[in-house]
Amino acid sequence: MLVYPSAIDLSTRTLRHLAGQLTSRRQEIGTRWRRLTAGRQALLALAHLRCGDTYAQLAAGFGIGIATVYRYVRAAIDVLAVLAPTLDEAMVAARSKACVILDGTVLPIDRIAADRPYYSGKKRHHGMNVQVLTDPFGRLLWASHALPGATHDLTAAREHGIIDALVEADLKCWADKAYQGAARNVRVPFKGRRLKRWQRRHNTTHAKIRCVGEQATTTRRTPTESALCPQRRVRMAACGD
Repeated sequence: MLVYPSAIDLSTRTLRHLAGQLTSRRQEIGTRWRRLTAGRQALLALAHLRCGDTYAQLAAGFGIGIATVYRYVRAAIDVLAVLAPTLDEAMVAARSKACVILDGTVLPIDRIAADRPYYSGKKRHHGMNVQVLTDPFGRLLWASHALPGATHDLTAAREHGIIDALVEADLKCWADKAYQGAARNVRVPFKGRRLKRWQRRHNTTHAKIRCVGEQATTTRRTPTESALCPQRRVRMAACGD
């Protein structure tokens, strides 16, 4: 078997944070001995969640069994999921912001047995729909549980209670065309090809504001097992760099 050096585009702060959480969990349940230290387990889990390395690849790389890799990854995900903020907690944090940005993303999955419910016609691949709230600077405030990729963004936002929460908190929210008709405080661009000049200017300004939030779902890839398994619907935002 050939071995080559690789890298994960995460900071050491993220690794130390997860390792600390795993250490606390081991002490809590009274673990006496493990094949890997908490730090190595954290590195293994991040390699799987961030880079999508398979269990077989990780087992060979870390010198452990595939079943052990499976348990280590599940343990790390359970630790991270507990840290994810609730929507109510996110609304409290958002009240101090000028506005929030709502966007949906479809995370690709490697399982297609479920077929149609997980197939996104827009993205043309199987995936999971995740709704994301960010502040005006693109910092992640909250991310939802994953729904099947065929779910429309507005339907997903309503099912998670995001629209009602924004109305109750009286927060200004910028979103894309998929959220047309969501609520009065949810600002969306005008639709259509033959728009008036002021409508085009509005759309341009709207896009400049909204693109910051979209960067949080594209350039900042938050570790989440939702991208790998539709049966494990954990929140994002538990471990960001």
